Amino acid sequence: MGQAAVAKAYADIKAALAVLNAEVDGCGAEPFSAADPLAGLADGCLDILAGVREVEAGFAGLKARAAVTYADTAHALAAPGMPVQAQEMAIAAEIGALLALGLRAAGAFMAASHSLVKELPLTLSALQSGTISWQHAVVMVDETATLDRAGTAALEAQFLDPAVPRPPAAAVIGEIPAYRFRHKARTWRERHHAESIEKRHTKSVADRRVEYRPDQDGMAWLSAYLPAHQAMAIWNRLTATVRKSQGPEENRTLTQLRADLYAGWLLGGTSSPAATLPGTSGYTGLGANDGNAPTAGPRNGDATGPGTGAGNSSGIGAQVLVTVPVFSLMGLTDEPAMLDGYGPIPPSMARQLVEGGAASFYRVLVDPRDGAPLEIGRTSYRLTKAMKKTLQLRDGKCTFPGCNNPSLDNEADHLQAWQHGGATGISNLAQLCPKHHRLKHATGWKPAPASKTEPPGWTSPTGRHYKAEHHDWEPPQWPQQLAPPQKGRNHPRPSPGDPPDFMYFKLSPGEEALERFLHAPPA
Repeated sequence: MGQAAVAKAYADIKAALAVLNAEVDGCGAEPFSAADPLAGLADGCLDILAGVREVEAGFAGLKARAAVTYADTAHALAAPGMPVQAQEMAIAAEIGALLALGLRAAGAFMAASHSLVKELPLTLSALQSGTISWQHAVVMVDETATLDRAGTAALEAQFLDPAVPRPPAAAVIGEIPAYRFRHKARTWRERHHAESIEKRHTKSVADRRVEYRPDQDGMAWLSAYLPAHQAMAIWNRLTATVRKSQGPEENRTLTQLRADLYAGWLLGGTSSPAATLPGTSGYTGLGANDGNAPTAGPRNGDATGPGTGAGNSSGIGAQVLVTVPVFSLMGLTDEPAMLDGYGPIPPSMARQLVEGGAASFYRVLVDPRDGAPLEIGRTSYRLTKAMKKTLQLRDGKCTFPGCNNPSLDNEADHLQAWQHGGATGISNLAQLCPKHHRLKHATGWKPAPASKTEPPGWTSPTGRHYKAEHHDWEPPQWPQQLAPPQKGRNHPRPSPGDPPDFMYFKLSPGEEALERFLHAPPA
């Protein structure tokens, strides 16, 4: 067989591509729908796209396996005494020339392929079957790069082993974008390997800097490498300020407004996007700080850390939303905190935010079995401030599949409209970014809450259902000296307002101390 079999397989593939291209052109042997050819063609193209995604993944797996097998045989055929580094360079050069890749890109492809084929069997299998994409596979390679063999196997199994229990309504990894999978994988890794995040953060914070890079067409890039909470606070304040400036008479996009305001803050100290049009004094002038630009000093609102003070005339503070496990806050565990819009941060950073004067705290009752925030209810249309904060903590971002817009820039919205019988309870609320809020009200896209048999998600105008991203809640970590709560024994008597399925727990001495800490009046 050999070369003849390979040639025939590729000839069959090319013939299949010709058939599919004819179908896309509407020139197939028969229409997708005789009753409505146009709607049938549209639906057929979506079927073709779904199939292409699976086939592309399978080819990516084949490509990685072929490259690694070639490398193994090239090493075996190398002349005796040839340095290993020279062999690697020769292999990367061959692969790069064949695939029209630069030497660095070829080396990166070979490294990722080697890890995938030799160390990540579940990831390779999922790629070959078409359930994940090459981008998802690269995320797994990247996130396991610093783990030992056991850690690598555990992270891979968490997301790809079918034997690992997970909620039946959860979207599988291949159904969410790769960049969202990176967030999930990184969060799980930091939670279960928290010993390394502190060391890496200490090293990285010493590398903070601002960089300037010229670009084409009279433009340039100015970027800052900052601690995550500072960068997130600056971004949130920029976004909140320019949102208030949008309107029918403002023709600049949100992205352009952010850039103009950013330049105005740094150059002229202005806090008004209207004064930062390119070519105006607010945009180009080198004015002194007039008290409106961000400065290091007293913190305002939820601002934390140097450079996020918000004494601006717009009245918009630099806000960040951080979820800190209480035992981690007390220094009893090293469980990472979660920074909204970013992900896991070292517990030491979270403690510094609290000690540095964070203006407000929200106690969130979580289920000790899985770590999920418990629902609160209300019978009126208007959301309380506590409900909005609970919604932000629950969703973490816009709930449209694949959207990454963080909580503080989103809008609470009823899944089932209030006028159509929808209640103002957390289960009927979702936070949508402005773009997907408009999509819901102006098009046929409809959100749907989770049921016992169906996952939450969105239904498109074509009738296809797309799952929303499921949270990876986990039970909070307990200090070794404290036993986890136990259901049943010596539990207190239920209160009249408690739900029928409320769980009561016996409190150990350590838990009683925690309760006293949580319920202590402010100093």
